[in-house]
Amino acid sequence: MIDKERWKKKLRMILSLDSHPGHISAGFAVGVFISFTPFFGLHTPMAILAAFLLRVNKVTCITGAWVNNPLTVFPVLVASYELGEAILGRPPQQLAMKELNFDFALELLDTHGLPLLIGASLIGFMAALVSYALLYYIIVRFRRKDDTLNELTEEMEVTGEELE
Repeated sequence: MIDKERWKKKLRMILSLDSHPGHISAGFAVGVFISFTPFFGLHTPMAILAAFLLRVNKVTCITGAWVNNPLTVFPVLVASYELGEAILGRPPQQLAMKELNFDFALELLDTHGLPLLIGASLIGFMAALVSYALLYYIIVRFRRKDDTLNELTEEMEVTGEELE
């Protein structure tokens, strides 16, 4: 069963991080983009590396990398592949999925790599933009309910804290 209290506690922890809402949201958006790439098994290491290289929030970047999970990965793969083929002006072929593992991902990239990467990049970019805006809004709204967090957020927005 899903422990709702545990999830609420973790969500509150992320929303209360001592950082600019844009910094927290940027980390999540980078992670979301990474989660849409077809590099299964590498999303978390890629998120950690990206968080350090891009200097975004590491906790939210890793969290964002888990958005595309085993329940959503196949529909995202199909949509990415079909979008990529449409952009390249070619009719999509049938994708035959035997099992979801690293070998399947390598085979898929070898046979359908270019359209898959093009489609995944576009879908991931759009998902990252939406997730950035949505999380920024949620953070600011959540922090308005607490006087201390609200004051901290307003100060960060006024001073324009650097996204480090």
